[in-house]
Amino acid sequence: MTTHGHWLWVGLLCAAIASMLARSPAGAQVFPVGPVKFITSLSAGSGTDSAMRIVSEQLGRLWGQPTVHINQPGAGGALAVRAAHSAAPDGQTLFMAIASAFTVLPQLQPLFAADVDDFEPIGFVGEVPMAIAATPTLPVGSLSDLITYSKAQPGGLSLAIQRGGIPHLTAELFRSRSGAALTYVFYPGAAQAVSDVISGRVPGLIDGLGGPLANGQFKVLAASSAERLPWRPDLPTVAETLPGFAATGWFALVAPPRTPTATVKKISEDLNTVLALPEVRQRFQAFSLSTRSMTPQQLAGFIGSERQLWTPVIKQMGLNTP
Repeated sequence: MTTHGHWLWVGLLCAAIASMLARSPAGAQVFPVGPVKFITSLSAGSGTDSAMRIVSEQLGRLWGQPTVHINQPGAGGALAVRAAHSAAPDGQTLFMAIASAFTVLPQLQPLFAADVDDFEPIGFVGEVPMAIAATPTLPVGSLSDLITYSKAQPGGLSLAIQRGGIPHLTAELFRSRSGAALTYVFYPGAAQAVSDVISGRVPGLIDGLGGPLANGQFKVLAASSAERLPWRPDLPTVAETLPGFAATGWFALVAPPRTPTATVKKISEDLNTVLALPEVRQRFQAFSLSTRSMTPQQLAGFIGSERQLWTPVIKQMGLNTP
């Protein structure tokens, strides 16, 4: 073989090896290679949506890549689940899932149960207690007042609720435990519900304690945290009126099915790096959010325990009945 032929053969061999590596699982570790999309079932403008954007933007800075935030509300989260589930398993599209995607959706829409379980857990992002709030002009000053007032209203007191989510379950549990007379006005997202309650069109709502619910636009009567929040020690808990009552909304980052383990591990580590930033924690607190570090395995266990917590409530309230 001539010297020229020898080097030609070596060059072809190296090219072949490079090609195989690009198609191998090890090649999949190259992440990210361009803009990263974050899909969520929340409407734009909610406190939790804003917190999600904080995280995605910080991850984009860490990766040196732009991030795209895609809001796909509707059908109890099923639209977002479908879009994220069908995305390429390369880490370039991720699902910022709220609690109801893993706890409520499989009960209300069994066809999506397998899709939800297919996702690859990445890491826990944040959690927020639910809040029971009223329009500023409602003549109540406490949770007990609200319960009494509701029973005096023909047809009960109307509350703005997002159907099928943790706020809905919290409202059902509150109604059951307190005996309050409540009527629900359902909204596909938080923005319109918030607007209608601020304007007085609907007298109250139950939603995550963040965004407008934390900045004085509402008469917030109680939070569903187990104890008073360190940054809101003046705010009573529901448990002070109904002992043992607790409900928390949370959101987590997951990847489409079959995303390589190495890619999931990298994103999880980068997520925990971002969540540890003082800037992120400070901005989270402004939305009444707290966070904690979880590995993909720990997140999978957490999701399982949350499903066990809420499934009996869903069945008891008849929410999974067609």
